[in-house]
Amino acid sequence: MKRKLEISELIFKIISYTLLTIFALCCLYPFLYAISASISGRHAVEYNEVVLFPKDIQFEAFSTMFNDNMFWNSYTNTLFLTFYGTIWALGISLFGAYALSKKRLLFRKGFNFFLVFTMWFSAGLVPQYLNYLDTQRVFKSVGITDDKWLVVIAMGMAAMNIILLRNSFEGVPSEIEEAAIVDGATEMQVLWRVYVPMSKSIIATVALFFGISRWNGYFWARQMISNANERPLQVFIRLKLEQFSDPEQMTNWSEPYASDSIIYALIVCSIVPILIIYPFIQKYFAKGVNVGGVKE
Repeated sequence: MKRKLEISELIFKIISYTLLTIFALCCLYPFLYAISASISGRHAVEYNEVVLFPKDIQFEAFSTMFNDNMFWNSYTNTLFLTFYGTIWALGISLFGAYALSKKRLLFRKGFNFFLVFTMWFSAGLVPQYLNYLDTQRVFKSVGITDDKWLVVIAMGMAAMNIILLRNSFEGVPSEIEEAAIVDGATEMQVLWRVYVPMSKSIIATVALFFGISRWNGYFWARQMISNANERPLQVFIRLKLEQFSDPEQMTNWSEPYASDSIIYALIVCSIVPILIIYPFIQKYFAKGVNVGGVKE
């Protein structure tokens, strides 16, 4: 019986590792293809000769992209939205989660219910758009003409991330908080010196969620940012894709690289920062989701 269990366990591991390897390769292939297509020659890309490795290697697509001032402008805007958007959203989530984790909070159950309710039902796209338009008018009335700040502030609420942080804060022993209060700590000091250090994993995970969301943000950035100089990288990529999809604009294309190579080069440049940051946060990821996703 023991031998049968060992054999079945071995078979299970072989099948699991094989499937996971295939899944990992499937996830890795699009990125490798994007790199290969971005540095391959025009003929190889247009006639679908690029499968995995590049052909007729050239770097003119990257050179053209790096010499485009709008590319660097959109990249700067994306860094702005990601940095300030993550800080703003994380700050709101920390304060909201800390308050909702306290049983002494008046109407705590009601607030928690309305928070979860927003995950079940939403007002819809049109009311949300009208709400953002009203917010935009308020900003302009007080002299804030940069629409990037509207996207930063309007995207600061995420019910799921607040719930993850709240569940993590509820797991902090109350005796530690009581000891800090006895020593004269204020509510703000309790949050920053007790709860935040003891919840680094979930905070890093939520910050990663917010950062990726802001970095990849496209729809509301395109709808709310009218100034071309303030648009982020994702909108810039989409506009380039629309430009290269227009047959009239592509009739006189004479570059040594395909128009798709520019798009793939932009995609590679948009992915690189996340690939650099993710390994440093990965160690917190699984632990953070487990801590914040399970309520004891």
